[in-house]
Amino acid sequence: MGETSTKPYLIRALHEWCTDNGYTPYITVQVDEHTMVPVAHVRDGQITLNVGTLATNRLTLGNEFIEFQARFSGVTENVYVPVGAVSAIYARETGAGMGFEVQPYEPPVAGAQAATAPAAPEGSDADAAPGDDGGDDDEPKRPRLTIVK
Repeated sequence: MGETSTKPYLIRALHEWCTDNGYTPYITVQVDEHTMVPVAHVRDGQITLNVGTLATNRLTLGNEFIEFQARFSGVTENVYVPVGAVSAIYARETGAGMGFEVQPYEPPVAGAQAATAPAAPEGSDADAAPGDDGGDDDEPKRPRLTIVK
């Protein structure tokens, strides 16, 4: 079984850090056909969302999706965002946070993970050599560090 992504855990941790320090957590999302957001608020293919406890109802920061209800221009909307589409989470007041690579959407398939080719872990586009079809699964993946300013 493949290792789960660290991205949803980091998003939850930074959300909690923002909340504990009285900051407003914002996420920036790359919008595509798999995101359900109010399109009137999308700019240049992205949307920035306030995911603070006062701005959301029924917020769920899951491993695959972030979902909640929020009011946009006085109208309650359901928001549904794949975690892979999140490009950043940060505190509105300070800008402190973390950026992420946007990952292509992969629908969750129960039990089929072992039968398909392993998905590339976060930021590992350089790890797969052409013609290398999985081979030795015991070889550790190279870690990758992203600098956040």
